[in-house]
Amino acid sequence: MIDLRQLQALSAVAAEGSVARAAARLGWSQPTVDYHLRNLDRLVGSDLTIRSTRGSRLTTAGMLMLERGEEILSLADRALTDVRELAQLGRIRLRFGTFPTAAARLLPGISMRVAELGIELDASLEEIAPLITGVNQHTLDAALVYAAGSYELPFRAGVHTTHLFTDPMLLALPAHHPAARSERFDRESLLALSSEKWVMGSTPGDTLDDLVRELFRAEGTQLDVAIRTDDYSVVLGLIAAGMAVGIVPSLVGATAPDGVVLRPIDDARFTRELILAAPAGPGGPSAAVRQLAEAVRRSIAALD
Repeated sequence: MIDLRQLQALSAVAAEGSVARAAARLGWSQPTVDYHLRNLDRLVGSDLTIRSTRGSRLTTAGMLMLERGEEILSLADRALTDVRELAQLGRIRLRFGTFPTAAARLLPGISMRVAELGIELDASLEEIAPLITGVNQHTLDAALVYAAGSYELPFRAGVHTTHLFTDPMLLALPAHHPAARSERFDRESLLALSSEKWVMGSTPGDTLDDLVRELFRAEGTQLDVAIRTDDYSVVLGLIAAGMAVGIVPSLVGATAPDGVVLRPIDDARFTRELILAAPAGPGGPSAAVRQLAEAVRRSIAALD
């Protein structure tokens, strides 16, 4: 079994370039550093350092052990921090951002589940672009976001993302629309709706809206976007009134009013991937963020 002190000794030697300076860095004696390094060599069955009169450097095996070891040390530090905070405060607070569609269906269940673990959420509801900014600038501890098609979300290096759910998109039509007789839609039948009035989001940066526009633009067609709103309850109400057609996530399907029909789309691009994004160190996200991710998964599963 690896002793964390062995990894600390290896890390200090890598940083300082000698056993003597590593001992000073750690506040240990030089024989203590040497003892832990030798035990780690014996444990892996290979020399992890090369020593000379000019100092010490890591072997190839030592570099691999250092890479893995620093992840272990980071996780150990994070575990201590999380548990100490929980023990001292009786709770952990996370600044959590989510988009409104997810908040309406999932946030109550998420909050309940993490509260059982001693985690409180300071929740804010935003569209995708502000959520990404919040995570990138570390003003949010975690954010539930989504991406559609092949679009990459512009997270900075050091942001960890966890895939949680694939949300199929549905075509929403007025019940009296002639196309509502179709049970499913593929690319061609979607393109046949190019002359319709469409409802889309009002906030730039929505990857789903970009996907729909690009589908029609590739065929030389410019969509008639008659209405813009980020509120799916408004979207569905307008479609029920016969004012437009649109594409909505399956998460809102259960709330569709009378007068709206929802049809599946036979195109793998028309899904959105729900992602939990959080700033993270070498060991990944904190234990609290990992517990939050599990709470989101369980809340989604509870909708079935």
